Amino acid sequence: MSSIATAGAFKLGDLTVNRLGYGAMQLAGPHVLGPPKDRNAAIAVLREAVKQGVNHIDTSDFYGPHITNQIIREALHPYPEDLVIVTKVGALRGEDGSWQPGASPEGLIRAVHDNLRNLRLERLDVVNFRSMLNEHKPVEGTIAPQIEALAVLKQQGLIRHIGVSHVTPAQVREARWITEIVGVQNLYNLAHRIDDALIDELQEAGIAYVPYFPLGGFSTLQSSILSDVAKAAGATPSQMALAWLLARAPNILLIPGTSSLVHLKENLAVAQLKISKGQFAMLDAIASSRS
Repeated sequence: MSSIATAGAFKLGDLTVNRLGYGAMQLAGPHVLGPPKDRNAAIAVLREAVKQGVNHIDTSDFYGPHITNQIIREALHPYPEDLVIVTKVGALRGEDGSWQPGASPEGLIRAVHDNLRNLRLERLDVVNFRSMLNEHKPVEGTIAPQIEALAVLKQQGLIRHIGVSHVTPAQVREARWITEIVGVQNLYNLAHRIDDALIDELQEAGIAYVPYFPLGGFSTLQSSILSDVAKAAGATPSQMALAWLLARAPNILLIPGTSSLVHLKENLAVAQLKISKGQFAMLDAIASSRS
């Protein structure tokens, strides 16, 4: 059995994780709302991910809401000693399934306690504040009150580390001025490259960068260049897109999500996929060809 450790490891603060992780969002029902169609299948995917060496699981209590964390608990508790569970706070789900801001300091405190209860933990490894100043793209605006509220919870021992999500470079710097930030989770993939400079800045600082929607999100990446390079390498386009991210910078951690055992194994097989300098350059040009 191949090991995902081949893809390397990186630190979230003092916690070392394999660079290939798992995102749990797809374990909830359609539109990340309600229970999954097959709860046993969701549990099987989580257990197989850990069996294959995944020790970084990304989740949130607003997936479901509550459903995904409860499935993680059922599948994996008591948790392996090396398993790092990263969660997000800052959003709420409306009764219609809408995503709404939930970023008042009081709301963040409630969200942290919800995560603790549903995951059955006494302390959360990493909590990312997910800015909702604009649902569709990061926009400027202070996030100091939210980071300060999480820093208090960290001092109280309920949180081990703090990260930020859906933020601008200026907001990352603001957060780092308040407390240690161990990771940034933003939209980034072959075609969406706004954070190129930020990734390099974070690499210099030893801070992880975790791209969400690494394969394009709800609209999968479509590129003839990607398809051609993948075919020549004997890989799928999705595998090649993930391999490019791993090659892009050593501080990039991947959390591709799936509710399928087949897709899980396909994603984790990227650890064995070697990307050449020529292949990297061809894929790197995809963003500029779309600009």
